Amino acid sequence: MSLRKWFYLFWTTLLIGAGGAVIAGLALQIVNGGIQFKSTADFFLYALILLGYGALVSVYAQLGFFAYLILNYTGIGVFPRKAWRYIQLVLAVLALLELMFLRTFVSGDRSVRSDLTLGLAILLTALIVSWFKMRSTNASAWVPTFFFMTAITIVEIIGVLRIGVDSATVFILVPLIACNAFQILMLHRILKPASL
Repeated sequence: MSLRKWFYLFWTTLLIGAGGAVIAGLALQIVNGGIQFKSTADFFLYALILLGYGALVSVYAQLGFFAYLILNYTGIGVFPRKAWRYIQLVLAVLALLELMFLRTFVSGDRSVRSDLTLGLAILLTALIVSWFKMRSTNASAWVPTFFFMTAITIVEIIGVLRIGVDSATVFILVPLIACNAFQILMLHRILKPASL
């Protein structure tokens, strides 16, 4: 990957994260209505804060993406390719089950419905993104994409899950999933050698 291609990936992911945070923040504002704006300037300041927050989330998503690339490279080097695919699939399923059920059983004050909804949303998104990735490349890309969109995304949202507030989870999850989906779907296009 050249520096120019990485620069393109960085800035486009930054814009997607910023846009995702603005959409999530304004949607939560419409649904919850927690902030009362005194003037138009307050609204634009809120939108600017959302842009900055989305940019930070996108950088966090990019760190997770490059950590995944290193993990995948190491996994391919240590295990046979077929075994590494099965390992990723098992880890993805375990991460989803832990997110949907284990947290509720460990701390009884959590509601099953919010964890189940979150897990199903991540699962549905991962299935859709994996299908598009497979259509764009080949069938062997399905499992790594599914693993990245489930297990890595769940690891990235652990901090906000500890807060236990559904609005905060939605607020970080929307830009994070948008960034992760964009990065994994763009990877093969960015790595494709330039035609002469």
